[in-house]
Amino acid sequence: MFEKSLRFLQLLKQNNNREWYHANKNLYLDAKTEFEQVTEILLHEMQGIDKSLAGLLPKDCIFRIFRDVRFSKDKSPYKINFGAFLTSGGRKAGNAGYYLHIQPGGSFIAGGVYMPPAPVLKAVRQEIFEHADEFKGIIRSLQEKSKFEEMFGDKLRSAPKGFPKDFEDIDLLKYKSYGLSKSIPDKAFKKEFILQDIISDFRNLFPLIRFINEAIRQGV
Repeated sequence: MFEKSLRFLQLLKQNNNREWYHANKNLYLDAKTEFEQVTEILLHEMQGIDKSLAGLLPKDCIFRIFRDVRFSKDKSPYKINFGAFLTSGGRKAGNAGYYLHIQPGGSFIAGGVYMPPAPVLKAVRQEIFEHADEFKGIIRSLQEKSKFEEMFGDKLRSAPKGFPKDFEDIDLLKYKSYGLSKSIPDKAFKKEFILQDIISDFRNLFPLIRFINEAIRQGV
């Protein structure tokens, strides 16, 4: 299901320039179509569980392959990955969601909200402060049953403003992002049911996404 995407991305990594891209645009279009089909399947499966995803189309979720190089020392014009973020309102809405990242040697699944603006971050922290046991239970279940890794992203060195420093779970409030990720080794794409595994992981992420989005809905 990911053969064309992985093959194109591997070649693009070795030939990240406009001349090669335009000469091989047919490979890109085939890979893009394949990834759109994968995203459509994911949306179909998840819309039955997470009603907030209703009405979304692949184009609302998939990131462009073109890099913004205006302020980057790396002038490579193209990303060497395909990414789709399934979230209420589309990838730019600022809500928590489900992310699939396809990249040879660096594929992964993730769920949550990444580096949100201050009002969103404060709302999520407040929800965790008020319902710490529920949040810890969700995280623990994902780590133990689904093998997700530790929460990702940078942390504050001290307690965030507005929260008591002696709060028992103060470390949970120091994160600047709230989410979990899980690597997909290249060999996993050779499995017949790899897409079903991804769908299963997305389903397992639903309680986390619901918790964060409820915090955003109530607090922003």
